[in-house]
Formats: sequence, structure tokens, C-alpha cells
Amino acid sequence: MQPILFLKELKIMIYELVDCNNPILREPIPLFDFSNPPVDPLDLASDLAETMLASGGIGIAANQCGLPYRVFIMSGQELIPCFNPRIVDYSNETIYLEEGCLSFPGLFVKIKRPRRIKVRYTEPNGNTVTRVFDGMIARVFQHELDHLDGIAHINRASRIHLEQARKRLKLQNRRNK
Repeated sequence: MQPILFLKELKIMIYELVDCNNPILREPIPLFDFSNPPVDPLDLASDLAETMLASGGIGIAANQCGLPYRVFIMSGQELIPCFNPRIVDYSNETIYLEEGCLSFPGLFVKIKRPRRIKVRYTEPNGNTVTRVFDGMIARVFQHELDHLDGIAHINRASRIHLEQARKRLKLQNRRNK
């Protein structure tokens, strides 16, 4: 007699991104409660990862999807889900790089950020880890953490850099019509 195999149906949720004017993007998001989780952390991390990949991003915060959970996903050499993230140390060395954002499509702005950071976050299984990130992955962590603190990348830009970015976007939009 052949064994009967039951495969669990994979339910993948891809969230719709909220509009850049949605108030949830300007509010600090409270800590995710692992002792009484509002949703399954593994499912949430998986759904955010799918949403990020489907949107073509390298990071996404839950509040960009309208979810009031203090978690983001970022893509480095691996997908890294970060619940209740925080930065515990910054390097003195800073670097300017252009940053884009899924919440502000096409708007790439030069932002100055620390090059290296030491961070602490909780994984979906409840383990807390401390890591050091450098370069682009450090930038993505800072960008996504800003989202959870109610700060958009445009809030970090100098007025001149923001005006230049808006002009470039406007010109690009005209060319695409």
C-alpha cells in the first residue's frame, strides 16, 4: 500500500504598499510582543519577504504595508527579518549614497549615514542577536529602522539634495509620458 502524502497548501500573502501620505508611515511603531504575538512571526516575516521581492526592493518595513508591527525584512547575502530592531553603536565614518524607497517610487535622494553600525534585533523564533553591518546592508538597516520610527528617507535629506531628486523625478516622468 502506498503512503498518502498530504501537502500543506502554501499561503503566500503579498501586501499592497500604502500610499506615501498614509499616517502609519509617520508614526513610531510599538514593539512586537513575542509573549503574546498579534500574528505568527514566521508567517509575517515570510509574507513581508514575498512582498519585498515582488516589489523589487532590498528592504521593507511592516508599516509600509499598513501593518503596525515593529519588524522589517532586508536582503543582503540572505533575507534578514528584524523584529524590534535597534542600533547600539555607530561608526564615526559616514558616507553619502543615493537611497530609493518603495513608498516613494522613483525618488532617489542622497542621504548621509554612518558606514558601520552595531545592531540588535530579534529573529522570528524569538532569539535576540547582535551583529555588525557595514556598507550597503548597514544603510538598508538604518533606512528600514527609520520607517519603524516614523521617519522617511526624504526627512534625512538636505533641502538641496531633495530638490535635485524631485527635479530628476519630474524630468523622468515627463520623458516616460
